[in-house]
Amino acid sequence: MKILQLAPLWETVPPPAYGGTESVVYELTEELVRRGHQVVLRASGDSQTTAELRSTYHRSLRTAADLADRHPHDWLHVATALAEAEEFDVVHNHAGELAMAMAQMVRVPVLTTMHCLITPDTHPIWNRYPWYYNTISWSEYEQMPPVEGPAFAGVVYNGIRVETFPFQARKDGYLLFLSRISPEKGAHLAIQVARRAGCRLVMAGKVDERDRAYYESTVRPLIDGRQVEFIGEADACLKRELYRNARALLLPLTWEEPFGLVMVEAMACGTPVITMRRGAAPEIVVHGETGFLAEDLDQMVAAVSQVDRIDPARCRRHVETRFDVAQMVDAYEAIYRWIVVTGAQGPSPAMGRDELAVA
Repeated sequence: MKILQLAPLWETVPPPAYGGTESVVYELTEELVRRGHQVVLRASGDSQTTAELRSTYHRSLRTAADLADRHPHDWLHVATALAEAEEFDVVHNHAGELAMAMAQMVRVPVLTTMHCLITPDTHPIWNRYPWYYNTISWSEYEQMPPVEGPAFAGVVYNGIRVETFPFQARKDGYLLFLSRISPEKGAHLAIQVARRAGCRLVMAGKVDERDRAYYESTVRPLIDGRQVEFIGEADACLKRELYRNARALLLPLTWEEPFGLVMVEAMACGTPVITMRRGAAPEIVVHGETGFLAEDLDQMVAAVSQVDRIDPARCRRHVETRFDVAQMVDAYEAIYRWIVVTGAQGPSPAMGRDELAVA
């Protein structure tokens, strides 16, 4: 099958540090190539892939601080990709609603993976989008407002290449917060949990410009360099070291997180996750077995004292069984065939809700 993978232009594929969508696009693209498909990756010119890489701009837009306006480059990126659509059997769009708006002019089927929640302003685009979409969790699907245009192709959980994450049973004493430093991820709440539990907290993550005021006013004053340490954005190597040594990953979500790849990555290293029972967290973390799902901060603090009961090997097995890249690519291959070969006749081959429930 000939497949176009359309990545966002804002981050390099794979990302040098934080970037869940781009990590997924990279692993999906590489595995499809390994399986013998002809794959073209449309991404920034500084991306790395064994597929054919095509680019309209030489680097990710996040690193292009010298541009007065980055959006025209994004428009050109998407338009150029879709102009080439008829070369392919299917276009897999990871670049969001901009590509969906233009997909009305494309005759080749388009599959859009929802990596983010729908916002009210994008409803007109969804209602006119004539192709297919999948979500990355059932939580995300259940939050979908009614849309008139696209066909639902199923739920496909994000996957990681588990063997690239080092397993370690023996842990250090610190708690870890590794995510974007933003109100949605609850960076300030992680600090509260660690302080109340009497534990050291290591924080790693990027600070986007939109979150700069939050970081400066709410998070930075709480960082003392002793009990609470902020080490900035962690690259792929450093984050693996942080994961495997941490006693637990803290993720006190304040929104309905569509997935949360950091939870899977941490558990792959044998590190349990303590998170709020929000969004996709109950689909990812097995309460009492691979971590704890809390209703409030009091329960998160209490979970810290119980986290040493979690078997690191159980965490690793859980990820190997449910969230390895092979399962993700199997599902996408089945959806591609459903779209291209059968013309989407009958139900989508993606598993049903009960089958995808976390064991």
